Amino acid sequence: MTMPPRLPSRWTGGSLAHGLLQALIQTGTQCWRLARSVRLPQSRGGRVALSLAVVYFVWGSTYLGVHVALGSFPPLLLSGLRNLLAGIGLFVFAVRRRPPMPTLAQVRNAGVVGTMLVGLSSGMLAYGMRTVGTGTAAVMVATVPLFATLIAAAAGRRVAKGEWAAVALGLVGIAILSHDGGASGTAGGSLAILGGALFWAVGAHLAGRLELPSDLFVATALQIGLGGAISTLVAWITGERMGALHFLPVVAFVYLMMIGTMAAYVAYGYLIRHTSPIVASSCMYVNPVVAVIIGALTLGEPITLGTIIATVLILGSVGLSFLFDDRRRGS
Repeated sequence: MTMPPRLPSRWTGGSLAHGLLQALIQTGTQCWRLARSVRLPQSRGGRVALSLAVVYFVWGSTYLGVHVALGSFPPLLLSGLRNLLAGIGLFVFAVRRRPPMPTLAQVRNAGVVGTMLVGLSSGMLAYGMRTVGTGTAAVMVATVPLFATLIAAAAGRRVAKGEWAAVALGLVGIAILSHDGGASGTAGGSLAILGGALFWAVGAHLAGRLELPSDLFVATALQIGLGGAISTLVAWITGERMGALHFLPVVAFVYLMMIGTMAAYVAYGYLIRHTSPIVASSCMYVNPVVAVIIGALTLGEPITLGTIIATVLILGSVGLSFLFDDRRRGS
């Protein structure tokens, strides 16, 4: 097997942090210039559509990104460093816009949400993926909308029958997709991933209830940065260490950090603030479908009739989510 090209020696060993910091500064500067030149949609509908497009397609592609990045990064350390560095970069970006600074209570709340979304959820997902295949993990994470709906109902929000129907339709689609792809993994790994999905739903619920920094970029930066710091600390304590870096895994890491974390979490944070939990969590249904399509395009994996049927059901579930979210806001 041909190994991917190695990075220059200055990017290995003790110079790792310096090399990653340089890459972060360079890519962050470029993203800052690009962001200043981009005009975002002015209407709520346009911003929601853009945010959904980002979380649907970007997070659908991160499964391939993680698969490639694991060629050089241990799983927990990959999750921690990716989020920690992304949080630092996004905070620098946010401060340059001179937003109102958060209070200590808001920082604390952002830390709680980040611990759920990044520290516990991503950590348990990484742990579970040691013994559970990537495709199976993507399908299992799609239980987040169900957990989100149950938590919303337990918290006292009235959940319409149509919303339950949307969740059920999405789960049927995911079940077909799982059966068609063939599930694999251990019971412990599966329970860990389901636990990660539950923590994600809890974090999303708290993000809509707790007082967070008013500026979306500051709030997101604190969440992913503090959550990433916790994951990095846990990875270090449990003995994970970096080895030699290779070119493609580093490219995947930078993509996961800049696009899969910084851009996608900002978009998800906007959805949490401006849509229902079901709509915000609908990406968990769509992401496995996107992952399957990317796998077919990049790895030559087949798309079967079951995949097509599951895709139709999942898109129907998302459509129902939008319909009942609009009705709830209009009432």
